[in-house]
Amino acid sequence: MNSITNIQNELIDDFSLFENWEEKYGYIIEMGKNLIDFPAEYKTEERKIKGCQSNVWVHTYMENGLMRIIADSDAVIVKGLVALLIKILDKNPPKDIATTELFFAEKIGINQHLSMTRANGLSSMIKQIKLNAWVTSNQ
Repeated sequence: MNSITNIQNELIDDFSLFENWEEKYGYIIEMGKNLIDFPAEYKTEERKIKGCQSNVWVHTYMENGLMRIIADSDAVIVKGLVALLIKILDKNPPKDIATTELFFAEKIGINQHLSMTRANGLSSMIKQIKLNAWVTSNQ
C-alpha cells in the first residue's frame, strides 16, 4: 500500500470523528487556511483549473524525485478541497500520483454534500494534478 492510499485512509478516519457536515466543512475550511502562500506570479491562465466555478490555481514541480504541489483558490471551501488533495498527493512519486485511485471523496461522502459545480471542480482539480504527474513521470 503506497502513502497516497495510507493518507486517504487517515483522512477518512479523521472525518469519521465529526458529528455532522457543518463540522466537516469547518475542518475543510481550516485546512485551506493552512495552505502555504501561493506566489502571485503563479496565478496564470496556464495554472488555472478549467471546469471550476471559482478561481483555482495549481502549480506542480519536482523536488528530490518527488512531485510537489502548491495551490490557491479565491473560495474558502474550494481552497479547503485543494488542501485535501495536497495533503494526499504532495511529496509522492509522480507515477504514484498519476496511477493511484483516489477514493477518499466517496468514502467521506463529500460529493453528496457539494454542489454540482463544486463536485465538478474537485474532479477537474484531480484530473489536472494527475495529468501533471503523468506528464512528469513520462518525461
